[in-house]
Amino acid sequence: MEGLLNKAGSFLSAYSALLLRSGSTCARLERNVGRMAATWNLSVDITIMPRHVSLYIKSDDGCDSNVFTESTSNSAISFEKITLLSQMSWEVAENGLGVEEAQARLNGVSRIKSAGKWWVLLAVSSANGAFCRLFGGDMTAVAVVFVATLCGYYLKQLMLSKKIDVRIVFIVCAFVSSVLACADSLFSLGQTPQVAIGVSVLYLVPGIPLLNSFSDMIDRHYICFFSRMTDALVLVSCLSMGLCMGMWAMEIGMF
Repeated sequence: MEGLLNKAGSFLSAYSALLLRSGSTCARLERNVGRMAATWNLSVDITIMPRHVSLYIKSDDGCDSNVFTESTSNSAISFEKITLLSQMSWEVAENGLGVEEAQARLNGVSRIKSAGKWWVLLAVSSANGAFCRLFGGDMTAVAVVFVATLCGYYLKQLMLSKKIDVRIVFIVCAFVSSVLACADSLFSLGQTPQVAIGVSVLYLVPGIPLLNSFSDMIDRHYICFFSRMTDALVLVSCLSMGLCMGMWAMEIGMF
């Protein structure tokens, strides 16, 4: 039983860390891990902190127990990984998937690479252009936002690949995108330059961390709530700083 507990504990701790790094809420983590642990006749108490997750696992008879801790370092949000990891927990519960098989699946999920950066760049730029139209921008503003997002997001990818502090990345990218978007106003290219300027930095808004923080608050994971909310607000502040700097540099009035 001790061998199963240690194998399951190592798997569940690695599983938990990957799930959190991929952008999962704390509630989903607790449900998924608890579901698998119960299938293997184990009970688990989970402590989730901003930078690590700890699992206290014991056998149902209470004879064996151990604590497993795993770092949850920052990583890119991946809904694909969250989906696959959630499906895995149901396969364990409903199909009796063993620890070794689950570990092999986990290794495969952890090796999944994100979508090609050029496809992501094009998709984000197109989406931001669509938002510009949705918010009342004319086609000139849509084109300006597309170009501003294209340049800003490419710079974001480049700077993050160089391991530059994400706060600096947000300031610089917001500055570059807003400066490019100000062309619509400076050269009187269209009728809705204010929409182009406002939407040009929308791709930087940390929506997922904000939503996850509220989910954690509802589920009373207050430490993770404050951590995620603080991170998101800091990034929004950096975004706003870069936007204001860009408008100031191009001598565009904010009001």
